[in-house]
Amino acid sequence: MKHSFAILLTAFLIHAFAIAEESFETSDSLPEYSRIYDDQRDPFSDAKAAIELAKKTNRNVLIEIGGNWCTWCHKMDAFLEKNPDIYQKLHSEYVLLKINVSDSNENEAFMKSLPPTLGYPHMYVSTATGKMMLSKDTAELLTQGNYSREAWLSFLEKWNVGNNHRNVNQSETD
Repeated sequence: MKHSFAILLTAFLIHAFAIAEESFETSDSLPEYSRIYDDQRDPFSDAKAAIELAKKTNRNVLIEIGGNWCTWCHKMDAFLEKNPDIYQKLHSEYVLLKINVSDSNENEAFMKSLPPTLGYPHMYVSTATGKMMLSKDTAELLTQGNYSREAWLSFLEKWNVGNNHRNVNQSETD
């Protein structure tokens, strides 16, 4: 009887780990628009695809504006790599859409559709229906010149899809 229970428990754990591993999004499994800034990509097509994915998976869209030239964009990526729990929370609760702005392609038409940025990287949060809820200077996620775990976790929690009703109403009164 003990042997049967051990076999059953082992099979259950193997199955549970397989499901957990399957649901963990690695960088390689993310859409290309979530992984890199690319001045050749069409931001309107990528935004449409991100919104469709957000609808399908019940997530908000986090639009990150920056570029490969942007030191703080690289620092933010490095912070997320060093904090896999935050990286996982970001990608499980949001569809990340990286939009390039650079000397070679400023994506002017797309940028005109958004509130102005103060610097880079800059983030926006949108619902899966395209309703813009937040324009955020990422400097607000810094503490003493470094990205803060607490600020990131608080930000991700506050603006996730579970809080849309409250956040949409708040953004309409701001």
